[in-house]
This record gives sequence, structure tokens and C-alpha cells, in this order.
Amino acid sequence: MLGNLARMLVLATAISGLCSPVLANTTAAIGGAVSAASSLLGIQAQRSTLDQLQLAQSDLALPHPADDLSEGPVIEAVEMPVVTVRTPPVRIALLLPRRSESLAQVSDAVRAGFMAAYQYEPANIVVNLVETGDAAQDVLSGYLEASMRNDIVVGPLTRSGATAIAQNGNITKPTIALTQLNAADEVEMRVPANMLVMGLSIEDEARQIAHWVGTGKAKSKAFAISSNASWQRRAVKAFAGEWSHRGMVPEAMELSMTGSFINAAALVQLKKRIQAEKPALIFVALDAAQTIQLRLAIGSEVPMIGTSQLNPLALADWANSERLRDLEGVRLLDMPWQLQADHAAVMAYPHLAKNSEQRISPDIERLYALGIDAYRVAHNIAIKKNEFNLDGVTGKLAIRFGQGASHFERVLQPAIYRDGMVQPLDLPQVP
Repeated sequence: MLGNLARMLVLATAISGLCSPVLANTTAAIGGAVSAASSLLGIQAQRSTLDQLQLAQSDLALPHPADDLSEGPVIEAVEMPVVTVRTPPVRIALLLPRRSESLAQVSDAVRAGFMAAYQYEPANIVVNLVETGDAAQDVLSGYLEASMRNDIVVGPLTRSGATAIAQNGNITKPTIALTQLNAADEVEMRVPANMLVMGLSIEDEARQIAHWVGTGKAKSKAFAISSNASWQRRAVKAFAGEWSHRGMVPEAMELSMTGSFINAAALVQLKKRIQAEKPALIFVALDAAQTIQLRLAIGSEVPMIGTSQLNPLALADWANSERLRDLEGVRLLDMPWQLQADHAAVMAYPHLAKNSEQRISPDIERLYALGIDAYRVAHNIAIKKNEFNLDGVTGKLAIRFGQGASHFERVLQPAIYRDGMVQPLDLPQVP
């Protein structure tokens, strides 16, 4: 029996890791049993700690034994991420006949002005240039493609193109035409919905002149003089219509030309009529060179007024140019870009680059200014303004768009020849 007990003790000692000699008695057996029990309790305690650590890794809400939760759970502020919602840019198509050999230069002037204004105030806008030729069907095709890919279309620049778009009737996007709708000698068209017409118009200038000088006059007679040039005929027609509308008497006269000179016999006949009929005013739908010929022939007794075509130079070129003293006292209308170097909007934008000895056509300057104001109008429409005013570089603009019939009005700046130079007038003055 003792032999069996000795073998059991040796086995227990081996299991418990003891290295002391085996004692073949009962006390040694009991001691070994107690040691084995202690080891078992230690293993269980370690196992409990491991279980808690594993639970803590899988449950972040496990309370620490030292935490005092009598006041409720501990809450720490967590900074929330800032979510920025980016609004897609407004896509504006600039539709110009740059593929036309005869209109490439004027297209580039408008584009340069448009981009100058865009760079000054880009906002959340993308500008896409759409090039066409000058044929009406080509312009219409370019317009339809541009309207599918953009949110606003600015253009076209030709009357025939704008008329084709209006007659097509598929105007699904806000459209800002940079010309008039009616072609030459045609009946004026109604502006369709979703279209704004803001082109430079010799007819609008003539009507403004009739309003300017005709206010307060009753049944006055005015001579309206042109050559056979189409733009001059349109100006005379517009002036005569507005003058008649105000209850006054217009007399349209067309002078024959020999090259760039007015026919001498026609000038003699005109002077006789002026002396006999004594008109209150002479409206000249002529350029500056033609008007000088007229003034030298008929004298300066009758007040004379004309369109922006009486201003033959860009604003910057007057400083080093010969004075036109034969036009002294002649009044006209033109845009701030051509008259007012200290105008806030005129000072805000760069002028067309040129060589020191180069002169830029005043009409190119006017088209550049049109591009500037066209972008400013498009920008306001892009931000959903329905009615607004702009002190523009082409004049004081009043726009209503997006609520019923559109409306556009441009009030030009009055000017006068003083000391042989064009000078702006502070207030409209009736000659």
C-alpha cells in the first residue's frame, strides 16, 4: 500500500512542478495537495482578469472599477466634421461668329470684354466659347447646341442670327442677345420669353436723342439728315418716329454722296431749305467727317445733334489728336467707356492693349465695353436676380428678366464738343 501511495505522491509532485524529494508519509501528501489547490486558484484569478480585458476591448462602455458613476455616465464633447455642399457652377455659353472672316475682329472684342469682366468677378461661373459663322442657320445650330450644354447663352452678335433664334421659338435657357432682333428695314419683332435683347443700337440712340431734345417743345420741326448708308437710314427712321410720337414734325432728308464727299449741289439746296423753313433742330445721322462737311456748308445757326458716330476716337486717343473745332457746340450721345475716364466702372476694367502708335477703332472699343456689360448682366441672371440696375460702361442699365416679358433699357451719356474735343455733360442739356 505504501508503494502505491509513494507512486501517487511522485506523480503529484511532477504535476505541481515541485523539485523536492518525495516524502513517503501522509503529511507530505496533504502538503502537496494544498500547494496544488493554491496554484489552481491563481490560474482562475488570472483567467478572470483576461476575461475582463477581452470584454473591455469589445465593449467601450465597460466601467473601470475606480470610476464613480454616481453622477451619471461621463460624456466628452466630440467635434463634428464640417460638411460643405458645393454648388455646381453656372455654365454660360458665349456665342460669337468667330468663324466669319468679316466678324472675327468684332467677335474678339466682345469676347475680350466679356472675359475681362469674368476675371474681375468670376463667382461660381464657367464660360464656354461657342464659335459660329455669320449665316443665320449656322448661328441657330450653334445656339441650339449651346443651350443643351449650358445654363445661360450670351449671343448671338448678328441681327439675322438673333432673328432666326427668335423665329425658331426653341428658347429653353435664358438668352442674352447682343444685337437687335429685327434685320434691317424689317418690322420690329416681339422679344420672345426667356430672351433679353441688349445690343448696341443706333435706333435706340436716335430715339433717346428725340426724347432728350424734344422734351418741352411743342410742334417743333426737325430736319433728320442721312446719306444712303443703311445704318444712317435706320437712325433717321427711328428719330422721325419718336419725334412724331411726341407731336412734332420731322423732315427726313437723304444727301447724295460722291465717294466720301457730300454732293455740293445737295448742300446748297439744303441750306436754302433751312433758311426758308427755319427748323428748330438738325438731327445728323452722319459720321464726324460727313458732319464737318455739312457744318461748313450750312453754318452753325441751327442747333445740331447726332449719335455716337460723331465721336471718331477712343477715349485714350483724344489727348494726342487734332482738335475738331468745326464741330464746336455739336451735341451727341455716347457711352461712359468713350467719355468718362473717371467713371467707377470704366476704371475697374482694363482697356484693350495697343501699341503706342496704334489707334483702336472707337467701334471696337464700344464692342469691348458691350462684352463687359454683357457678362455683368449674365452674372446677375445667374444668381437669380429678376430685376436690377447697373451703372454700366455702356450706360445706365435697367433690366427685368424671368417674370413675364423681359425689359432692357440703356441710357447713354450726353456729350458736347468743347475746344474741339468731346466732353461729357453733367446733365442733359436741351440745345
